[in-house]
Parts: sequence; C-alpha cells; structure tokens
Amino acid sequence: MITKIKVQAIDSRHFIDGKYIEIDKNKSFENINPATEEVQAIVAEGGKVEVDAAVKAARKALNGPWKNVTLEERSKMLRKIGDLILERQEELARLEALDTGKPFSLANSVDIPRAAYNFHFFADYITSVGTDAYQQNSEALHYTLRRPVGVVGLIKPWNLPLLLLTWKLAPCIGMGNTAVVKPAEWTPMTATVLMEIIKEAGVPDGVVNLVHGFGPGSAGGAISEHPDVDAISFIGEPSTGSAIMKAGADSLKKLSYELGGKNPNIIFADADIDEVVATTVKSSFINQGEVCLCGSRIYVERSAYDEFLEKFTAKAKELKVGQPFDADTNVGALVSKEHYDRVNSYIDIAREEGGEFVIGGKRPEGIDKGYFLEPTIITGLKNDSRCIREEIFGPVVTVVPFDTEEEVIEQANDTHYGLSASIWTTNLKRGHRVAHQIEAGIIWVNTWFLRDLRTPFGGMKHSGVGRTGGMHSIDFYSELSNITIKL
Repeated sequence: MITKIKVQAIDSRHFIDGKYIEIDKNKSFENINPATEEVQAIVAEGGKVEVDAAVKAARKALNGPWKNVTLEERSKMLRKIGDLILERQEELARLEALDTGKPFSLANSVDIPRAAYNFHFFADYITSVGTDAYQQNSEALHYTLRRPVGVVGLIKPWNLPLLLLTWKLAPCIGMGNTAVVKPAEWTPMTATVLMEIIKEAGVPDGVVNLVHGFGPGSAGGAISEHPDVDAISFIGEPSTGSAIMKAGADSLKKLSYELGGKNPNIIFADADIDEVVATTVKSSFINQGEVCLCGSRIYVERSAYDEFLEKFTAKAKELKVGQPFDADTNVGALVSKEHYDRVNSYIDIAREEGGEFVIGGKRPEGIDKGYFLEPTIITGLKNDSRCIREEIFGPVVTVVPFDTEEEVIEQANDTHYGLSASIWTTNLKRGHRVAHQIEAGIIWVNTWFLRDLRTPFGGMKHSGVGRTGGMHSIDFYSELSNITIKL
C-alpha cells in the first residue's frame, strides 16, 4: 500500500486486474528527478505481455459485473474518486512536482484540484445526458440507445500528468467503458497512486488498468496495435499521433487526439496593456511553458509594441526560477534532459536565425544542477523562422510587431497547428471579426485559459482529431444504436 502522507518519490508499478504487480528489476527503468538530475525511484517497464494481460482484464470486467453497474452508481464512484484525490491533495502535488519539476505551489493549486474537479464534473454531467426519440407519424417510434465503446487505451502526456489523465478517464469509465492507461514514462507516479484511489472508491477490479513503459515498440505501441482495444485517446505531439493512427488502422480503432500547438497571442493597440502583460506572463511561462495552450507566438500592433515589450520584459524578469519546493518559485525545471536539450536546440536555432534575446536563453546563475532555463523572450525573427513555426514547448516566446489586421491574421494562420489563440482588443466588433478568421479550435478574447468543461476542446490541422468536453466526451466514449419499434 502507498501511505496516505507519502512525500518521497515512489516506485511505479503496473496495476492489472485490481492488483499492483511487483517490479521485475530486469524490466524497469530509472525515474530521474528533473530538478536534481538524481535517480528518485524506479518504474516498471511494460510491453506486449503486460498490455495483453491488462486488456484481457479490462475485457473481462467489461463483460462482467461492471456492465450491470447503473449510471447512478458510476456517478457516485466518480464523485468518490474526486473526493479521495482532494483528501490526498498535498501528497499528489508533491509527487507531481518531483516527477515534472514544476513548482509544488502550481501542482497544489491547479493540477490536483482540477484533477478532482474532472471527476466531480463528469459525475454530475453523465446523469444529465439523454438520447433522441422520433415518432414517425403513427407508423413507428425511433429511439437511440447509448452503450460503452468497450476497452479504451488512454495514452497520456507528461506536462500535466494527473490533470490530463483524469480529463479522459472520468468520462471513459463514467460511460461504462474499461481502460488500459499508459502514463508518460517521465511522469509515472501520480497515475500509480490514482489506481489505489480508484480501487478505494469501489470501482471493480479490471475496470482501470495501468501499464508503464515507453511509446512505439513498447507499452504505447502494444496498446495501439492490440486488436482487442476498441478506442484510443492520446494527448501528445503529432508524429506520435500519426504512429498510433497507423498502428491502429488494421483494427479500425476509434481515435481522439489532442496534439501540439503553436498558439498566436494577438495584441491590438487599443487593448489594456497592463492587463495583457499580466496574463501574457502566465500564458508564456506558466509550467515552464510546457502547456500546449501557451501563447508562444506574440504579435503586437506596432504602435503598442515598445510599451508592451518593455512592460512584458520587466514582469518576466520578476519571475523566480528555482527549486520546485521553494515557496517563491514561479518557474521550475524542464521535465527531462532529453526535453531540456531539445528546447536549448531552439535557442541555438534562434541565434543562427538572427534573433535578439531580450532576456533569457541560458541556465539561471547559481543553479548548477537540474534542467532549468530562464524565461526567454526573442525578437527580430521572421515569420518563416523555425522558432516561430515549430512548437518549442518551453519557457521561450517570440514577439513580432504587425501593422494591419489582415497581416496578423495571415501570420497567425501560417502554421500547421491550430489549437488555440488569444485576441486582445477593446473593440468588440474587431474581437468577433478576427476570432472568426483564426484557424484554431479554442479562441479566447481578452482572456486566456478560461475553461468551461461543457464546451468543445480540441484543435484543427495537426493539433488534433475530434473534440472533448461535455457532450463531445460523452459521444467519444459511447456508441449509439437506433432502435425502431413499428407501431
């Protein structure tokens, strides 16, 4: 058992058919603390054998007593899971900070409460869902029946590990499916604890299973290829999404993808610059910039450019880069050496492309260990720069001036991505007009990261396939049958 007040790192074991599986030391890998670069625990490494066992357990549960659990009973289980997450909030936040390098204060105030709310939201939402009925004159009555999709593979990312896992898992089991979960290999700990919470909440054995491991050629690939997995929900980057689509093609799996973003933050001169700056500091550097919704391409109308850049730079300089458990830390460590090196490679590219570093671009002074990078603001790059076109996924933003509305719309849409955008203006007509022309799934006007879980979430182009949230989640995790009764 995992103790209730555990504050140290934990070993991450598979969880199959209601039981944790002891780790085989020959089939495991090290969990590295990104803030110290030290080994903090070990992680079981799964593959085809473990995934097959998990899928069989999920299929057995799907066809067993779970199929007779009522909607109201599932709702109570979801609510209980949310309650138990809040009871262990500090423990989970500490594990999240140890795994990701993010500030503990952020995990404790955002990640874990939102993870609990995901379960609470869908606990209520699933009980309000209805289906259609149509009377065809006096000849027939047609009505729809909603049933589970089946066994669902949930392959989840490392930047918001518990938050994004629960965003998918809650509607998945809420609609009566069973699941095989694979968390990101860099951030396995909170998913491991969640399995214990799910069991404590009364969810039957085999409904939710957990297999740790890597992507293609490992646990992720085994889930994608498995013929008895009916659907896959994946959050990550486009190349992995493409690989999953190819691997699941033979069995025609149902797919839901939330992929990357290179999101424009469009600032018109009539906007409240102080409000814009306060929000843009968050939308640029929160969670070390490791958020798919971060506004990493900042476009500012030329007449406000100098004022914005001066105030934005001053606020960014106030951010404290430091250890995750320091109370005054605003920016923690990047998640891994691999990702740290990748982000730094874009710093080198920006220099080669003639970018001007207003601030940042280097390791903070006085921090010799850990994958830390200063908040970085780059100007002077053209719109065809790789640093403007490609997702960096770190505390790095570019700032570009624009002269006309038509120009900035063209620049904002000139990308393979289409996840989100922010538009800042006090001109309501302009706000609507520009929003209608931006090619993105989520568009904020005079705000950022404001979410209502009933609304559709997802991206266009290479940023995703399908939508989640509210009925969109319900539709993905269920199948409809039309039943016709002749009168």
